[in-house]
Amino acid sequence: MGSKVFGFQSAIQVFRGSGPRFRIPFCPAKWDPVLANWEPESASSHRTLFSPLHDWASVQIEKPMSIPERIIGAFVGLLFRMFRRIDADRSSNFCGWAARRLGPLLPAHRIGRSNLQLAFPDKDRTWIEATLRNAWENLGRVAGEYVHLGELWDYDPTQPNAGRIETTDAQIFYDLRDDGKPALAFAAHLANWELPAVAAATHGLPSAALYRMPNNRAVAQQIARIREGLMGRLIASRSDAVFEMAAALERGEHVGMLVDQHFSRGVEVTFFGRPCRANPTLARLARQFDCPVVGVRVIRLRGNRFRVSGTGPIQVPRDAQGNVLVQELMQQITSIIERWIREHPGQWLWFHRRWR
Repeated sequence: MGSKVFGFQSAIQVFRGSGPRFRIPFCPAKWDPVLANWEPESASSHRTLFSPLHDWASVQIEKPMSIPERIIGAFVGLLFRMFRRIDADRSSNFCGWAARRLGPLLPAHRIGRSNLQLAFPDKDRTWIEATLRNAWENLGRVAGEYVHLGELWDYDPTQPNAGRIETTDAQIFYDLRDDGKPALAFAAHLANWELPAVAAATHGLPSAALYRMPNNRAVAQQIARIREGLMGRLIASRSDAVFEMAAALERGEHVGMLVDQHFSRGVEVTFFGRPCRANPTLARLARQFDCPVVGVRVIRLRGNRFRVSGTGPIQVPRDAQGNVLVQELMQQITSIIERWIREHPGQWLWFHRRWR
């Protein structure tokens, strides 16, 4: 689970809502007009589908990095090296302090203010601005903590809650690890949303996480180097990501994704009493694989500590034939995330245009 800005690559129209209806001879499939991906009719067809088509879709011709890309990448690399020289607490505290003061000067602050006014119409301007400053501080802390993710996750099952990490839901995650089944996990941009992927890899949970890399390839390389070795399988959010996610589930892995941002070709859900669109990928995979669905969130505590909590496995809505209802499941997930945000509004990423 990861950074926010990315560019879709369109080698094939997997996430597009338009395109011809066609069939691939080696896989009986149907065109999904909402997710606009190939949805195999049987799990047995996955192995045939995900080899040649995935390889063909992954072939991309990259242009050389521009000079501005390289300059920005070098600057970010310098920052990362500087943050590594200080401990996690000071890095988090400094970046949180800086973002709390500089964030309100940025154009994104206006987006955050508009979002909060829509979500909490009964709150006054003082509360709105204080919550936004808290959100900026949280975002700054996430940036400062990035190079220290391995250090931050210090949960020891033999001495639970003795370190930075506390949880009362460890059994949910151990059950997922030991049941021999694949599963889907949803999360939101709350507190430090990178930690669940680190936790899964640290405690032996076979996992794959959908992530978004920055458009700047030099910065993306810096981030990839940090993630390698800390997290499980990483699936880049691009045109063929759905194939990789399905293949991971077929291997029995646990696939996680952030589902709290706008997706223009998504299904309509209600969020804080207002309609918006949600990415239905997770729900459609749940329908295809009929696997458990759980929610994972992180709550930031005082003293640079964190609480990790699990929700579920949730009872997924089904039709009379037992098939998972995609829109209803995404509404259920969106409502859970709304409840999380209401509990800690200053820890969510408000600087994204959720309602459009």
